Amino acid sequence: MDSLAREAVDLLSQTYGRYEGHRAVHSKGTVCKGTFTAMPDAARLTRAAHMQGEPVQVTTRFSNGAGNPASPDFVQDGRGMATKFYLPDGSRTDIVALDLPCFFVRTPEDFIKFTRAGRRLPVINQPGPRLALYLATHREALRAVRAFLALKPPASYARVRYNGLHAFRWVDADGGERYVRYGWLPEAGVATISTGEAKHAGPDYLQQDIVDRLGREPVRFTLQVQLAGEGDSVADPTAVWPEERETLVVGTLELTELETGRDTGGDILVFDPTRVTDGIELTDDPIPRFRSQAYSVSVERRAGVSRPAELD
Repeated sequence: MDSLAREAVDLLSQTYGRYEGHRAVHSKGTVCKGTFTAMPDAARLTRAAHMQGEPVQVTTRFSNGAGNPASPDFVQDGRGMATKFYLPDGSRTDIVALDLPCFFVRTPEDFIKFTRAGRRLPVINQPGPRLALYLATHREALRAVRAFLALKPPASYARVRYNGLHAFRWVDADGGERYVRYGWLPEAGVATISTGEAKHAGPDYLQQDIVDRLGREPVRFTLQVQLAGEGDSVADPTAVWPEERETLVVGTLELTELETGRDTGGDILVFDPTRVTDGIELTDDPIPRFRSQAYSVSVERRAGVSRPAELD
């Protein structure tokens, strides 16, 4: 699968260009820091250290999906929110989330095919003939593509709902298991603006907005988990679980200031969906492992070093 990860990064670089020192995708973003505090329902479902109720430090990076760090914020694009939790024993665990309801593909092989078929999608904002042909034989990708095409410019990174697209197995103190998917809900509420308003706000309006907000007050999100029910796929990131499935609010994220010491000056910051901890386990979904390998390739190319296992 490592060769597929390299091929994927090659394709993304062909799409967006290769920019020294920058990620292959989600190149443009802003890093913040703060705390996460779990609620009682979290400890009932998982023994994970950061879900027991004591505040833990976090680093969160908001980003645009494109691989061009100079891409204007008003261009139609996906948005990301990646959060790293610093655990009491010195280890870390991550949640990586996007503003889509599901992912485009089920397998690494399909990611390569999809990327080849839809390489220009973020630029032209409409499916071309190659993508149409792909979708005709991969109907599972339609929901995510339609959701992407319907995206409007967010009023702020702090006013987007972000979804963890993969399921995880939560294990409680007694060994009981439940499958969950994550969702970050903004305290300020979800809000979008028109493309004209976004252009008027400027090419870096999302970056400047989060700086301004943090200068006034904390930015807060609640972490929600949706619990899988009978028959729900826990290994297919293109599948959306029914809305009537039980959801619980399991914690609050409070971002208080910019993180100026990370992701700059040679510092390598990696958010990895496979970086889990005791009480949280991966499923058979192959995409998180593929993403992890692709991130390692991206680190090698942007930093010129192999990614150590402990790199945070």
